[in-house]
Amino acid sequence: MNPSPGGGPLVLFMCTHNAGRSQMAAALLARESGGRVRVTSAGSQPASEVNPSVVAAMAEVGLDISREVPKRLAGGQAEAADVVVTMGCGDACPVFPGKRYLDWELPDPAGLTVEQVRPIRDEIARLVAGLLAELAS
Repeated sequence: MNPSPGGGPLVLFMCTHNAGRSQMAAALLARESGGRVRVTSAGSQPASEVNPSVVAAMAEVGLDISREVPKRLAGGQAEAADVVVTMGCGDACPVFPGKRYLDWELPDPAGLTVEQVRPIRDEIARLVAGLLAELAS
């Protein structure tokens, strides 16, 4: 997901493949923030496409991410973010001093069915709601 236009804090979601967790989180935060937060996502080793089970699970909650493409973390992207949320990329995600980092430990949806992705999506939605409330205060 590309950065949202306008102002507000910039949140970067990072995971290894940028094909599941980070795509779900970016889409959910973009919708829930209503443009008050700029959102982007990237991966340290991007996949060739967004996980089809993730696309289907997000469609169930009214979000079409079928046209999203996994993206490689670009130079300067993490440094520009106000909050960086890592999701299972371990040492592959860069850490920059002075940046606010959150590490959300979530199962990797790779190879899972839509039924198995739903609880991951719902947990991400819960975490996104908490982050949004924190950013609003």
